[in-house]
Amino acid sequence: MSTAPDLPAVRAYLLNLQDSICAGLEAEDGAAQFRTDEWTRPEGGGGRTRILAEGAVFEKAGVAFSHVHGTKLPPSATAHRPELAGKPWEALGLSLVLHPRNPYAPTAHMNVRFFCARESETNRAGGGAAPIPAIENRKSKIENSTWWFGGGFDLTPYYGYEADATHWHRTARAALSPFGDALYPRFKKWCDDYFFLKHRNEPRGIGGIFFDDFNQLGFAPSFALMRAVGDAFLPAYRPIVARRKATPNTDRERQFQLYRRGRYVEFNLVWDRGTLFGLQSGGRTESILMSLPPLVRWDYDAKPEPGSPEAKLYEIFLKPHDWANEETSDKR
Repeated sequence: MSTAPDLPAVRAYLLNLQDSICAGLEAEDGAAQFRTDEWTRPEGGGGRTRILAEGAVFEKAGVAFSHVHGTKLPPSATAHRPELAGKPWEALGLSLVLHPRNPYAPTAHMNVRFFCARESETNRAGGGAAPIPAIENRKSKIENSTWWFGGGFDLTPYYGYEADATHWHRTARAALSPFGDALYPRFKKWCDDYFFLKHRNEPRGIGGIFFDDFNQLGFAPSFALMRAVGDAFLPAYRPIVARRKATPNTDRERQFQLYRRGRYVEFNLVWDRGTLFGLQSGGRTESILMSLPPLVRWDYDAKPEPGSPEAKLYEIFLKPHDWANEETSDKR
């Protein structure tokens, strides 16, 4: 297994992926454009956050690239790897969350990332905190490091469609199939287990794929797997939002959407390791919390009316399913 990951190659891919995803989302929205916010992190590194707000299709969409480093890993990063406590680290990633206007169009999340904890590193530019342009000039090979890839994507519908769920999961399965048939069921279960609100005893949505600490294939094949996941996001999501973005709806559906968005907020603020890592490592708060929807509501002990479209979400789409192999006649 290679111990010399190529950080400039990972960085270049993530920046290009940000460009291509933003272009695709702007084309789907047809009205609004992303604003770009470049930032530096005093402790080391920086990033490029892009936000689309008040569009025709997307009420809020955030696509954020970051490349940051530090001298000591925060607790959220060492909880599962205590042997790395106190080590210098470096992380690159692209994260996005999309909140469409139409209640029939689902919220979507995706991130892909690379992380390494160093024993030693050569040719560190400047020795301390460095803005993003300086990082590009750093040596491409980091020696004696513990590294891994992670990421995935998951879907959070408010009004579920079987056709959307099967398309989402089959696209995820196809992206992983070149790397072995065992990865999709493994990563699907990982996603189901991770995106679960323990305090509610319910999943966040219909899942997708999720993986972390992945380096088993060596650097180049593991990097290829991460790219396959990143490249699959738009083909997985864009046909769904294209089908649902103009679905007629009323205030009833809007209020249910706002209520269910509350679950999204709860997960990100209570359980999400990425949010905790960003906050504990002194990350940029605006970029970390870009995932939160612009509007949300909480109602006390709310329960959907039996037999209603809202109840169908709980009865069907928040239950375990093997969506990639599901036989469905739902073509809506």
